[in-house]
Amino acid sequence: MKKNIEQKLLSKNTNPTSMRILVYDFLEQQQTAMSLSEIESHFYKADRVTIYRTLKTFEGKGIVHSIQENTTVKYILCHDGCDEETHKDWHLHFYCKICKQTTCKEDFIIPQNGSQNYRIDEIKLFGKGICENCLKESLQ
Repeated sequence: MKKNIEQKLLSKNTNPTSMRILVYDFLEQQQTAMSLSEIESHFYKADRVTIYRTLKTFEGKGIVHSIQENTTVKYILCHDGCDEETHKDWHLHFYCKICKQTTCKEDFIIPQNGSQNYRIDEIKLFGKGICENCLKESLQ
């Protein structure tokens, strides 16, 4: 597992330090986007600044993308297609008003522009509502 993470980081031109490996491993296990505070609470004695710098490095290298949610930024791993120049997160970021979780809705895809006259590097599409799990619970 550790070797696999090291290879992924190296493939993104990122030095695989111990903290980067730990943060990547933690994010890989998550199904929802996580804030800096949520990530920090998982690491008992890790420095907040080190975790923040790790996340910013990951974002710059196309390893994670950030989701602005009111006054909070949340992070989630990118797909392998993202790189230092372009994040390919052309999908809806969805916030559930009941469970307060943010997820990527890959089935809600924004069509990419076919025009060669300009290049869109990033689109931020954010929706709020009730997720499928909370909706099921409310109907029971």
